Amino acid sequence: MRLSCQTLGEVPASVARPSYDARALSCGIVHLGLGAFHRAHQAVYTDDAIAAAGGDWGIVGVSMRKPDVAATLTPQDGLYTVEILDAAPSYRIVGAVRQALTLPLEPQRVLAALAAPATRIVTLTVTEKGYCLDGAGALDLGHPDIVHDLAAPEAPRSAIGVLAAGLARRVAQGAEPMTVISCDNVADNGARLAAAVEAFAARAYPGLAAGSAASFPQTMVDSIVPASDPASHARVDRVLGMTDEGAVQREAFSQWVIEDRFAGPRPAWDRVGVEIVADVIPYRRLKLHVLNASHSALAYLGLLRGHTYVRDAIGDAGLAAFLDGMITEEVAPGLPDLAVRDYWAGVRRRFTNPAVDHRLDQIAQDGAQKLAQRIFPLMIANARADLPVARLGQVVRAWIDWSATQGLRPSLGDAAIFPPEIRSDAGLRAAILETAG
Repeated sequence: MRLSCQTLGEVPASVARPSYDARALSCGIVHLGLGAFHRAHQAVYTDDAIAAAGGDWGIVGVSMRKPDVAATLTPQDGLYTVEILDAAPSYRIVGAVRQALTLPLEPQRVLAALAAPATRIVTLTVTEKGYCLDGAGALDLGHPDIVHDLAAPEAPRSAIGVLAAGLARRVAQGAEPMTVISCDNVADNGARLAAAVEAFAARAYPGLAAGSAASFPQTMVDSIVPASDPASHARVDRVLGMTDEGAVQREAFSQWVIEDRFAGPRPAWDRVGVEIVADVIPYRRLKLHVLNASHSALAYLGLLRGHTYVRDAIGDAGLAAFLDGMITEEVAPGLPDLAVRDYWAGVRRRFTNPAVDHRLDQIAQDGAQKLAQRIFPLMIANARADLPVARLGQVVRAWIDWSATQGLRPSLGDAAIFPPEIRSDAGLRAAILETAG
């Protein structure tokens, strides 16, 4: 027996389930990047908002590359379980995802969903590299996906091409403006997404004023979401008494902060824990330069020491001391207006959660894009202020050394990876190159 709307009544009472009829829910949100993080984070908040205040805020989820998620969720009527990993784990079934599409297979259905008058919100979790930005944070017009999308704008591959095409259709149909919310770890994510869409539209859809067709608020998201594995699926199946091939797992902690700049209506997110604020930047700086930077440090240094999970790496006394020193001596002085040490204390506790199997090799992926957001800006700012950078440099060196174990050794002279401030600064180069491998 498999989880679906038909079998939902057979789920044990210990498992929370939607308080509304998911089958009757219409869609008002399109999400690009239907991976585990969205299903464990934004979709959960939306599920709670629907339960709290109603509204047709069902989600059309779009996988950007592969059909796996759609093939998993469609037979389950979009239902899936979220396993909350804590001292005593808990389980809930989410009903907010009502359709699961795959962009390469169904581009016209995706564009139709974006253009639908009922769609008022678009969210994205496409990772840093999914924005097709260059080293300066602008749209990379030479990126293969952007080159393709400019040549074939009605069959887009990239999130930027999809958004521009959807907005063009909405304007042509006279639909109301919508709100587009980046939920990725990109500095100034709303502004950079807006600029990228506008740069694309200027070439593919001359005359389209993307800034008038949508608002692009800044945002910050946080929750540790390990990749699901056979062990986590087996735990969920035992609790449900049936199979759930779409189950995801996450830690208990969750945070979502959105700039109060919406183009139209929104779910009652503010009633279920989402922070709607005037300025997201302080929240994002803490997340990027404390939690995310520490994750990267643990990933590369920990993998080189033979560790597998975050909890193992933070349990290594040498690595824990390294991180404490990095935060105290380099990150906190570089962010003097933020409560870095208090925030780090909470993050450090989260890293030690024995129930969370967060793989270091999962965090290590796409290091060039991640370090460009998490490490490089702080190194550059610290160097300008004559503050220490040695440990931050050691993280970068560890990434270079780990990359070499994967068959590719990045060069410090590569302009596609390292910003000019690092390539041209002898002190920053030395901080990277002269640390122990």
